[in-house]
Amino acid sequence: MGDRLFNILKAERERLGLTQGALAEAIGVSRKTINTIENGIFVPSTLLALKLARTLDRPVEALFQIEE
Repeated sequence: MGDRLFNILKAERERLGLTQGALAEAIGVSRKTINTIENGIFVPSTLLALKLARTLDRPVEALFQIEE
């Protein structure tokens, strides 16, 4: 099973004019965490994905999708 998690986190963050650091601070993680999620290196926990969705004012499924 070669599924990967695709995300549009960077585009949505930039849409709101947020830096990685500002988004990280808003949800209580490091800038590196945001960077690794945006680059598909780190898969966020459900709690972290929900925090990101709430902060970016988007449903989780709009931010994250399974890339087959």
